Amino acid sequence: MKAVVFSEQGSTEVLQYTDVPKPTLNANEVLVKVEACAVNYLDLHARRNRPEIAEKFERGETPHILGSDIAGTIAEIGDTARGVVVGDRVVLAPCIPCGVCSDCHGGAENLCDTQELIGFQTNGGYAEYVKAPAQNAIQLPEALSFVNAAAMPIAYLTAWHMLMTRAQLRPGEDILILGVGGGVGSAGLQIAKLIGARVFATASSDAKLARAGEMGADATINYKDIDFSEAVLDATDGRGVDVVLEHVGAATWDQSIASLAKNGRLVSCGVTTGNMGTLNIRKLYQKQLTVMGSALGTVTELRTLVHLAGREKLVPIIDRTLPLHRAGEAHLLLENRQNFGKVVLIKA
Repeated sequence: MKAVVFSEQGSTEVLQYTDVPKPTLNANEVLVKVEACAVNYLDLHARRNRPEIAEKFERGETPHILGSDIAGTIAEIGDTARGVVVGDRVVLAPCIPCGVCSDCHGGAENLCDTQELIGFQTNGGYAEYVKAPAQNAIQLPEALSFVNAAAMPIAYLTAWHMLMTRAQLRPGEDILILGVGGGVGSAGLQIAKLIGARVFATASSDAKLARAGEMGADATINYKDIDFSEAVLDATDGRGVDVVLEHVGAATWDQSIASLAKNGRLVSCGVTTGNMGTLNIRKLYQKQLTVMGSALGTVTELRTLVHLAGREKLVPIIDRTLPLHRAGEAHLLLENRQNFGKVVLIKA
């Protein structure tokens, strides 16, 4: 089968479109013919410098195939696989949990200490075929396209878990969404408007902010031109927002905390600009703030998102589609922050 692979870390030049063996199934697995696979920032980090990938290569486990956001059709099923049949249209839940720990038994498999991410610890969807446990395959409603389905597992699942499960965003609340042009940011904007919140959105360009306004953002802030916390406080008469969706890290941490109202909640899922941030503890307790982390989400949450997308309550934002062999170009689009929404690889 054709796939985009790499055997050493580096620039996009390490990505090679070539022939590799089709995956061999274990008894509980399914083989999916990939129709669409979205690109994530984790793909870029894995290609460039993530130590988990370097360790795989040191063990001689090459080449590696990226891609965690996968939609396609069931091509084969293992002997003990249940719940799907050949020909089913599916999207794959990206995490493979152990299934036996207390977190997994409690329905919080995204907390499993030994979970693996498809396309990171295992080979992924930058290929004609990918294998996964049968329980990871979620059937798609006919109204949901493969491209839109592939946009959901990482970005929409992350945003949903952040806003609905962790921060418990409520109708009428104010929320600040950082980096609204990215996958998690644009997904967060849609979810927040679906709930009935007032959305403040930041981005690095006026063009991205205009798109956010078209999607329903109530106020937009170009973070290159102004301290966004000052803009938020001005717009809320000094009160601040109830929730901040934070995924940038060190570069925005102080402004994010400063943007919060009393009893405000900051929820973070990423650190693209650095891991370390400081916190004024006095302000934390005086304003009774809550700071929480969030990582991906559960299969149950992904099923909810697929259902909502099938009813067009959520419509994934697609920046563009590219054929699989142009995966390197897709990576550059994300690296240069030229996308608004998801970039999705499709079969040639």
